[in-house]
Amino acid sequence: MSTAVVIVAAGRGTRASEAGDALPKQYRRLAGVPVLTRTLGAFARHPAIAGIVSVIHPEDRDHYDAAAAPFAGRLLAPVPGGATRQESVLAGLEALHSESPASVLIHDAARPFVSAGVIDRVTGALERSDGALPALAVADTLKRGAGGAVAETVERAGLWAAQTPQGFRYDAIVSAHHAARAAQGHTFTDDASIAEWHGMGVALVEGEAGNMKLTTADDFALAEQRLAAGETRVGQGFDVHAFEAGDHVLLCGVRIPHDKSLAGHSDADVGLHAVTDALLGAVGEGDIGSHFPPSDPRWRGASSAIFLRDAAARVQARGGALVHVDVTLICERPKIGPHREAMRDTLAALLDTEPARVSVKATTTEGLGFTGRGEGIAALATATVRLP
Repeated sequence: MSTAVVIVAAGRGTRASEAGDALPKQYRRLAGVPVLTRTLGAFARHPAIAGIVSVIHPEDRDHYDAAAAPFAGRLLAPVPGGATRQESVLAGLEALHSESPASVLIHDAARPFVSAGVIDRVTGALERSDGALPALAVADTLKRGAGGAVAETVERAGLWAAQTPQGFRYDAIVSAHHAARAAQGHTFTDDASIAEWHGMGVALVEGEAGNMKLTTADDFALAEQRLAAGETRVGQGFDVHAFEAGDHVLLCGVRIPHDKSLAGHSDADVGLHAVTDALLGAVGEGDIGSHFPPSDPRWRGASSAIFLRDAAARVQARGGALVHVDVTLICERPKIGPHREAMRDTLAALLDTEPARVSVKATTTEGLGFTGRGEGIAALATATVRLP
C-alpha cells in the first residue's frame, strides 16, 4: 500500500445540528447525502489512495455503515475513537500498521469538499518532505481581544490557516504521535503541530477556500447553497419482460397476484430495471447488463432490489443526490392503481428518499402492440440527479 487515509469521524459535535436534531455533523445530510459519504467519496475516487480507515464513535456504527455503504468492500474496517482527537488519530494510524503504507493523509470528516487537486498537492509534497499541509494565506486583519475589547492588532504577514488532509510519511507520524502521547503538558491542535514538535519538516501547499470545514448551522446553509448550484442530470431507462406461466408479477418491488408471471434471468421486475438504468444513465455508468450480466449465474433469480441499490450507491459515490424518479408501467393487466402507493413507498425505501420524490404511473397501449395483446409489460423511467 502506498498512500492510506485516516478519516477522523469520532466527534460528537452538534453545533451544526438543527433544533431537536442531535445527529453528529458528519452524518447529517447535504442535499440528501450524508457528509461522511461525500468525504469518503473524495478519497475513494482518487487513484493515489490505496486504503481508507475511518475512526468513529462506538455509538455511531449504524450511521457509519449507512454512510459508507456506497463504498462497501473498498474501505478498511472502522475503528473506535478515543476521548480526544489526538487519541482518535493514533487509533486510526495504528489500524493501518498491517497495511504498511508509505504515507498517510489525515482528514476531518467534516470537510466534504476536498478536491483531487488538494490531495495531489499534499501527496506530491511528501516526495520531498516528512509532512505537508494545505493552507490559505490569512487575508483578514487579525485582532487579539481581551475583556470584550481589542487588545492589539496581530501582524498577519506569514500567517496561514491550516486545512486537511495533512499528509505525512507513515512511520514518522506514528513515532511523533507515540511521543506526544507519552509527553505531558503539551496541547496540539492538529497533526502538523505534533509533527513540528517532534522535529519533522512540514511543507505548506496551496489549499482551497472551497475546502471548508462544516462546524455551524450557517456552514451547512452555505454548503447547501453551493450544492444547489451544481450540475443537474437526467437519465432514462426502458425495459421489457414477456409473460410466462405463473401466479404473480413483481412490479417496483411489490408482489401482485396475477394469472401470469414475468420471465427473466433475475426476478424480472421490469419497473426496478427501468429505474436502475435511469440512475446509471444519469451518472454515465453504463446499463444494468454491464454490471449484472444475464450470463452470470450469480444473478439467476436475484432480487432486482440489489441492482437498484447498486445504482443508487453509484450516484452517492459521485457525491450526487436524487432529485426525482418517475416510472411509467405500460400494460393492460394487472391493474396498477390499487398498488401505486405501495410501489412508491417501496421505491422510496430502496432509494433512501422520501416518497414525494418518487412517481409511479401506468398506461395502456389501447390494445395495440405486444403489451396490448397481453404478451408482456414494459416500463419507462426517468431519474433526475444533482451532482456537485
